[in-house]
Amino acid sequence: MAVTQRRFDPERRDRIISAALDVIAESGVAGASHRKIAARADVPLGSMTYHFSGMDEVLREAFTRFAATIAVRFEARMAQATTFDEARAAVVDLIHEDLTGSARELVLTQELYTLAAREPLYRGITHAWMKQSRDALVRHFDPSTCRMLDALIEGLSLHAALDTEEHHRTATAEAVARITTPAAAHH
Repeated sequence: MAVTQRRFDPERRDRIISAALDVIAESGVAGASHRKIAARADVPLGSMTYHFSGMDEVLREAFTRFAATIAVRFEARMAQATTFDEARAAVVDLIHEDLTGSARELVLTQELYTLAAREPLYRGITHAWMKQSRDALVRHFDPSTCRMLDALIEGLSLHAALDTEEHHRTATAEAVARITTPAAAHH
């Protein structure tokens, strides 16, 4: 009698999480299923229930990874700035090069936001992401300005995902300058 050996695959869980992000980017959260994710990850369907308690866990892990990846890039971009003007330019670069440059990431961001708006379980991911963003910004700007910049960044990302008109760097740079100019200078 032949005994089937279970193939040891230490990267299987990781591949499933990556595949989940790919499926969500293509089909949305609503179109993601255990079957689609397993097929994309090239794993048996049973691996889904072996590695995850359910779809909520898959989605939480996938979106946690996605948010962490974006936050690390955000942090690196802001850490490179050594002057106030470089920090302003880093915010513009972040918006135009890091956040709105990838249709896949725009879709994933919007899918996460929609899920978090409906399901409190996912708000922890978005809150942690916002905190990391503001922590990176606070090196260069006061906390109130950080909140405004964070809102600008998120808003322009949403516009880039949904608007039919192109968003120009010069308009973004002007918005960043206005937000980061002390109130006394406006009068």
